Amino acid sequence: MMRKDLGFRLGTGLFGAVLLAIVCAIGYELVRQSMASIQKFGLAFWRTDVWDPVAGQFGALPFIWGTLYSSIVALAISTPIALGIAVFISELCPAWLRQPLVFLTELLAAIPSIVYGLWGIFVLVPAVRALEAATPQSLRQLPLFSGPPLGVGMLSAAVILAVMVIPFSSSVSREVLKSVPAAQREAAYALGATRFEAIRAALFYARTGIVGAVMLGFGRALGETMAVTMVIGNNPKVSLSLFAPQYTMAAVIANEFTEAADELYLAALVEIGLVLFVITLLVNSLSRLLIWSMARTAKQTMTAEPTPAAAAA
Repeated sequence: MMRKDLGFRLGTGLFGAVLLAIVCAIGYELVRQSMASIQKFGLAFWRTDVWDPVAGQFGALPFIWGTLYSSIVALAISTPIALGIAVFISELCPAWLRQPLVFLTELLAAIPSIVYGLWGIFVLVPAVRALEAATPQSLRQLPLFSGPPLGVGMLSAAVILAVMVIPFSSSVSREVLKSVPAAQREAAYALGATRFEAIRAALFYARTGIVGAVMLGFGRALGETMAVTMVIGNNPKVSLSLFAPQYTMAAVIANEFTEAADELYLAALVEIGLVLFVITLLVNSLSRLLIWSMARTAKQTMTAEPTPAAAAA
């Protein structure tokens, strides 16, 4: 029996080791393929905003800026909506409506990225263009709203990313709220709290897991390619304006990888993939750690609570 248990542990451990080896192999290959760019540009590659394949000058700053800027703006839009959906489904939704809403929310995550991109071109971009054209001239003087009303640009990319991130963040937030011990809500009601105050107490208890859910959405937004490529404008310029066409790391790899005619050009694109890989890995790892921390805390709390029989005794 002990030999079978040992074999089972070794077998399952082997699968985990294979997964770790795959991640390490991807990182190694990205470093190896981008070595020519790393050796020539060094750290200047991340600080330079010139992207000129003809002259052999490559700088990733516009793509890093575009990726982080679009993802952060998307989180600012999606987080309140995703949290509201999670709270409604887990705390306020009638039982007959809960499963249809869960199904529709998860259905958004199953829609292919290219479909989101087509919706963005035909529906979102004209709507954003109309919004930009209607922006008062006084606001257009600000750097955040400067530029021509093209429709394609940072605002369109951020909105479409927000729509794509909402099902991920809301689903994880909903599961985190479900893990909050019922004693937390019951204690709040026992102290005379209203329903809103009891929900707020549950949210406070689940704050670590909710932050983890938001960071999972952030990692999802960082790596999105096709939908963003179709609506962001693909202009390698660093700009604070939401109306300006910009570029992301995933988009430049998708657009220019097949056009890389020399070794340095290809290595520069692979190095952009390397930094995207590292950032995404760090964000998702941190979010998972936060969610596990939340689950462990809830489990410890439930274990420490006395049963009704023990309390009566």
